Amino acid sequence: MNYTKEDLNYPFLLGFGLPLPLIHGVMLYLYVASSTRQLPKKRNFLALHFVPITAAYIYLIPYFLRPAQEKIFIYENNGVGYEIFMKLLFLAYAITGIGYQVWSIILLERHKKNILNQFSDIEKRDLTWLRILLWGMAVIWFVVILDVDDYYDFLTVTFFVFVMGFFGIRQVAVYPQQHGTEQKLKGKYLKSGLKKDASEELYRKLTHYMDEEKPYTKNDLLINELASEFTVHPNYLSQVINEKEGKNFYEFVNHYRVEEFKRLIAIPKNQQLTLLSLAFECGFNSKSSFNRYFKKSTGQTPSQYFSLITSK
Repeated sequence: MNYTKEDLNYPFLLGFGLPLPLIHGVMLYLYVASSTRQLPKKRNFLALHFVPITAAYIYLIPYFLRPAQEKIFIYENNGVGYEIFMKLLFLAYAITGIGYQVWSIILLERHKKNILNQFSDIEKRDLTWLRILLWGMAVIWFVVILDVDDYYDFLTVTFFVFVMGFFGIRQVAVYPQQHGTEQKLKGKYLKSGLKKDASEELYRKLTHYMDEEKPYTKNDLLINELASEFTVHPNYLSQVINEKEGKNFYEFVNHYRVEEFKRLIAIPKNQQLTLLSLAFECGFNSKSSFNRYFKKSTGQTPSQYFSLITSK
């Protein structure tokens, strides 16, 4: 409205939008932290994030109480009488905008590492779209800080809101609810450190279970589910996999899936089936994830591997 000067027809609203950019970065951070389960345990401290915008509104109370003509005069003259406040406000825009932007990106990178140790399929959980939007946000802040023209600010922000709303609605739950799992995991490993003998025994049980029961054929296998089979905390199971295999949970499970695919495709009767149907049978959830991890694991595409074994 200030771009068209239409807001001058509503003087009681003048100035109310000035502090709002101070909450933009806060809400972005809270959304990313909530989506990735990285909100601080002491939720009371979250109120501190709203101190800048609260302080700005408190400072503006005398302005809000001014007569309409005075407010319009100040507004039309670039905040005359409030010059220092305006400079501090725009400085706070830059600090909070860039600061929360960087913080959110750090949370996403940390999230990427976390999901590799918890999920066997990450295609819908890596929040790639949010990472793209965060970098898009960086472009918006760049445009705002350059202060070229309000028109470009409005254009980029409008596009951002549309895209974020579209992809945000489509995003599936990153961490599904695990009813009853926590109760199962309250075993002896939960409160005590994992000793060497216990680690060796857990690894033996794990590999035996993977070979015999083939839990990896479940396409959305979680580390919590495996941990509950051995009555251990997921952190300890993750530790054993990292130490004994040199892999995270995602790599560990998908390695078994690749090996199972190679075993099945070597059977002559299975060679009449499509590669994708066999991949699904092994636990892969999509063609893209199957092709990507198979190539990473073997250095060949599934088609190249199939051609190689059938030519012998």
